[in-house]
Amino acid sequence: MAIPLLAYSPSCPNQRVDALGARDDEAIIYSTDDQFSATDMGNLINAAYRQIFFHAFKWDREIVLESQLRNRQITVRDFIRGLLLSNTFIDSFYDKNSNYRFVEHCVQKVLGRRVYSNAEKIAWSAVVMTKGVKGFVDELLNSDEYIENFGENTVPYHRRRLLPSRVTGETPFNITSPRYDAYYRNQLGFPQTIWQEVVRNFRSYDKQPKAGDASLFLNMARSISPKSGRPNPVSPYNIDIEKTVPYRRR
Repeated sequence: MAIPLLAYSPSCPNQRVDALGARDDEAIIYSTDDQFSATDMGNLINAAYRQIFFHAFKWDREIVLESQLRNRQITVRDFIRGLLLSNTFIDSFYDKNSNYRFVEHCVQKVLGRRVYSNAEKIAWSAVVMTKGVKGFVDELLNSDEYIENFGENTVPYHRRRLLPSRVTGETPFNITSPRYDAYYRNQLGFPQTIWQEVVRNFRSYDKQPKAGDASLFLNMARSISPKSGRPNPVSPYNIDIEKTVPYRRR
């Protein structure tokens, strides 16, 4: 028997802070209400992938869902539901995390905010336990909070907030919240230190050598190893006079 969502108080450090105003780091809102061209729809679909997957490779893309959304056979909310129930999302976020961590990921990606407290994680984890992943996703997408903020046609986005004495908003979830839990990150060897043996120096375009510059031929000049033609020293006692000195034959 499925239990109802447990009660929790909506309390977090930024719950009463006003949303960001017209700033450069304000989230871009994508909605099918004002996306009509093929390019606009492509940008909307890519924004949905960034929000749910952070990055979608070619084999991660849901071609059927994309086609249905382009043809307006499904809504953006249906498209988000399909991404959340896809094999890529289940394998990357559900299978490799605890229920608490999975709930935290989904709340961030679907509702666009951090979880209020451990009480909220416990409440949603109980839904995952009793109704499964599909029931949990439906509960999130059917919640009043999702409908009021994103509705049927808007891609969820990070609803950043300004905190006192801070100029910019919060760091995006995909940077502060790793995909895998600590156990799986340790199994996969993350974080990995990447070191390049060759250190590259940046040179501005105006300082780069132009055609005909002698520095462009420096490597070629270094590759040449000329050898001087020194004669082999021969002792005069070893010279065959008859064979060496030319003479006229009659």
